[in-house]
Amino acid sequence: QSILAPSQGPAERPHGCSECGKVFGVKKSLKVHQRSHHGQARPYECAECRKTFNCHSGLVRHQLTHRGERPYKCGECGKCYSRKEHLQNHQRLHTGERPFQCPVCGKRFIRKQNLLKHQRIHTGERPYQCAECGRSFRYKESLKDHLRTHSGEASAQRLLPGVGGGALP
Repeated sequence: QSILAPSQGPAERPHGCSECGKVFGVKKSLKVHQRSHHGQARPYECAECRKTFNCHSGLVRHQLTHRGERPYKCGECGKCYSRKEHLQNHQRLHTGERPFQCPVCGKRFIRKQNLLKHQRIHTGERPYQCAECGRSFRYKESLKDHLRTHSGEASAQRLLPGVGGGALP
């Protein structure tokens, strides 16, 4: 039996991952997700700086930074951004809006990513693991700092997500 409402047509049916069962409303989102199961989670690489992305649109957006394009301007202070969502996050500094709230402790955040990073305090998740000694860290920045203790700055380039964690910012 289908879990879909009778009004949903074929184009509106959710798309499920055959590996883990996660469901997506858009087929493209499923395809991006499935790359994570096949070891190629970020196949799109910037030729200029070697940064990688999980979808082509992410790469295209990133390339704006190399061209210096910043079409989104803050009306309050004049600061410019290459992406609309970055401007929106910045504008919250002026308004004081903090729309993302931790369900555990109630702390509020300007950016969703900051909330997700904060929640690792409550879950104990440590997704960044040192390839040298196996020690795990809650934040990518903490792993970078730690890698310097092994063999200097060069080690900071070898970042590995921890077991079961995944690469989170």
